[in-house]
Amino acid sequence: MEKIPPTIQSIEAKDLHWINVSRVTSEEMNWLKEKFHFHQLHLDDCLSPYQRPKLDVHPDYLFMVLIFPIYKRKTREIASSEVDFFIGSNFLVTVHRNELAPLINFFNACQLSKTKQEKYFTGNPSAVLYELLNQLLSSCKPILESNSYSINDIEESIFRGYERRMVREILIVKRNIINFRKIIQVHRSVLAKLIEKSEQFFSAGQLKLYFKELIETTSDIWEALDNLHQSINSIEATNNSLISFRLNDIMKLLAIASVCFLPVTLIASLYNMRVPNLPLERYPFAFSVLLILMGILVATLFLIFRKKRWL
Repeated sequence: MEKIPPTIQSIEAKDLHWINVSRVTSEEMNWLKEKFHFHQLHLDDCLSPYQRPKLDVHPDYLFMVLIFPIYKRKTREIASSEVDFFIGSNFLVTVHRNELAPLINFFNACQLSKTKQEKYFTGNPSAVLYELLNQLLSSCKPILESNSYSINDIEESIFRGYERRMVREILIVKRNIINFRKIIQVHRSVLAKLIEKSEQFFSAGQLKLYFKELIETTSDIWEALDNLHQSINSIEATNNSLISFRLNDIMKLLAIASVCFLPVTLIASLYNMRVPNLPLERYPFAFSVLLILMGILVATLFLIFRKKRWL
């Protein structure tokens, strides 16, 4: 047996072995193949950066792929992080890229605490697998709440007159909700299949009820995402309506201004043509009279528009 890579850690208690692989390279996959004789296609799936959630049944183990959201604060983006599970009668292997804090923290806690080992390491992987999935799904709730707060902030900002600034914010939230929906949409069917197929390797006993609660949790997350999706679409429609309304107001003001100054432009054009015998042409105060006349015309048109409530 070749030397164990430093990115592979293990916990062994009560005849249950949990192997945690926190880096996905050929070195780790070769070690797993030599240790457990996993199928090469499943190891290749681990190496591939893009996999859809699924559950495959092998004669010696279950291979499950699940994807969970991670929030990148610098880019304000929800990205996906894959976890691959090899589940046998007395072992659990998790393969990931060291991005999911709940998985890392739970493994470290089990590694350091004998109490947790006595609680979760029950001879088959059902208890530790349930708790791990529960913590990973629970980590989705803060991300949901963050999106909900963002939508509330956008709504308040829109009605404070910042609708143009909110266009980009709306698109960021929409992108995150769409990414989140892509990540979580298949979880329910994969977990249902896990409950059905796990009986071939171990009996979950009373934990079946808890696994069913995980399915309900995924349904709750999906419903929450659906509500957020509808909310941000409604807010986007409202924001677009406000922007259109303000643009219409601006266009209306420009049109009224054009109409008000049209007689002034006409008079100025006529006197600029240098046609002989124009009215007031030789009058010494012609310029002042024309200015007064133009002012009266502009004021009259303005009052007419104001009376018709076009202003």
